[in-house]
Amino acid sequence: MNTLVLASELSGRVVVTLGGEAVAQIKDVVFDGPAGRITGFTLSGRGLLAGPLKQSLSFSHVHAVGPSAVMIVSQALFEDRDAVVGRGEADRGRVLGAPVLTEEGTDIGTVADVVIETGTSGRVVGFEVAANDKLDHRHRKVFVPRGQSLAVSGQALVVPAQAQRFVADDLPSFAAQVEAFLTHMRHR
Repeated sequence: MNTLVLASELSGRVVVTLGGEAVAQIKDVVFDGPAGRITGFTLSGRGLLAGPLKQSLSFSHVHAVGPSAVMIVSQALFEDRDAVVGRGEADRGRVLGAPVLTEEGTDIGTVADVVIETGTSGRVVGFEVAANDKLDHRHRKVFVPRGQSLAVSGQALVVPAQAQRFVADDLPSFAAQVEAFLTHMRHR
């Protein structure tokens, strides 16, 4: 598994061509919640006074999401902003602040952030959840794996009940928990 990153950490990350030219910064991450993947990014210009760009970047044009930059082949791959944001799947991906429910109907907290696998997949592997008493009596933020079947209505996120057994307190240890969860789900 590649390194994991929070979607909020991608905001402000530089977009660099394979030729080494810094061409933009990530403004927002657009993702398809039900499919569990990033669909693209809205962009802003580089520099202190630069504002939002009218262009966006489809994830299909991303060469790689790395620890310091999002790599692309060429700036010519930028699309009209509405081409990424206006797609139907973008509207379904609004989960920040939504309640997290298990498939059995137990409320375990609210979505604080989305955990994404770096590299070329753009796969959403889990969520940072502001836990409630049902998940963590200390009300900490914990990481919960995303199930293979994910329901996102815009009003709630539904995760498998077994996901509660594979939470982690920090992002580095969460990668192992995601792998353990996926192995567990395959052997059920």
